[in-house]
Amino acid sequence: MAWKRKTAINKTKQRKLTPRLRGRLAKHPLQGYSLLGMLPNIATVLALCTGLSAVRFALLERWEWCVFAILIAGILDAVDGRLARFLGSTSRFGAELDSLSDFISFGVSPALVMYFFTLHQWGGFGWAIALLFSVCMALRLARFNTHSIEGTTPAWSSAYFTGTPAPAAAALAISPLVMSFEWPDSSFITSPFFCGAILFAVAVLMVSAIPTFSLKKIHIPHQYVLPFMLIIAVSTAALFSKPWLTLTLIAVGYVSTFPFSIASYRKAAKEQESLTKNQ
Repeated sequence: MAWKRKTAINKTKQRKLTPRLRGRLAKHPLQGYSLLGMLPNIATVLALCTGLSAVRFALLERWEWCVFAILIAGILDAVDGRLARFLGSTSRFGAELDSLSDFISFGVSPALVMYFFTLHQWGGFGWAIALLFSVCMALRLARFNTHSIEGTTPAWSSAYFTGTPAPAAAALAISPLVMSFEWPDSSFITSPFFCGAILFAVAVLMVSAIPTFSLKKIHIPHQYVLPFMLIIAVSTAALFSKPWLTLTLIAVGYVSTFPFSIASYRKAAKEQESLTKNQ
C-alpha cells in the first residue's frame, strides 16, 4: 500500500511539472540545434577568427592581408545578423557573441595593426593611442548593448547610429594603411603623426553623439534603383582595377555623409517633437 501511495504521489508531481518541463524543452530542446540555425553563430565565429588573424599578418608584415582580413570580418559581421533574422534563430547568446566578436575584430585588431605598422615608432605614446581606440570601441559597444537591452532608443531614430559603428570605425582606422598602398612613396601617409591622428579621430567619433546613417535602414526610391545599381557596378569594376584608391574614396565618401546624417536626424527629431506636441 505504501508503494502504491508513493507511486501515486510521483505521478501527481509529474503531472504538475509537465507544463514547466514542456516550456524548458521548448527553449532548450534536447535534440540540439540544426546546422542551418547555427549558421549566424558560425558566421560570427568566422568573423572573429578572420579579424584576429589580421594581427598575425601584421606581425609578418603582410599589410595587404591585414586589410583583407578586417574587411572580410566586416562582411561576415553584416551577414550574421541578417541570417539570424531570416532564419528566425536570433538569441541573446548570438547577440553577446556578436558583440565580443566586434570588439576583437574591430576594436583590438585595427589598433594592433596600426601600432605595428607605424605607431610603434612613438613608443609608449603610440601604444596609448592604440589603447584609446580599443577602449572607445568597448565603450561604444557597451552603450549600444545597453540601449538594445533597455529599449531606450526611440523607434523613429532606428535609422541612425549614435557615433560611428564598429565595422566602419575599423575601416576608417586602417585607411592610412590602404592609402599607403596607393601612394607608397608618401612619407606623410606612413608617418605616426598622420596614422595617430586618424586613429584618435575615429576613436572620438565612436563615442560621440554624432548620428550616422544605418545602412540597413536606408530605402532606395523606385526611380533611383537603376542608377544605384549602375553605381554599384561601376564601384565593383573600380575595386578590381584600382582597389586601394577605390577603398580610399569609399572611406572619404562615408565621412562626407556625416553632415547629411546630422541634418537629417535633427529634422526627424523636430518632426517627432512637433508630432508629440500636437498629440
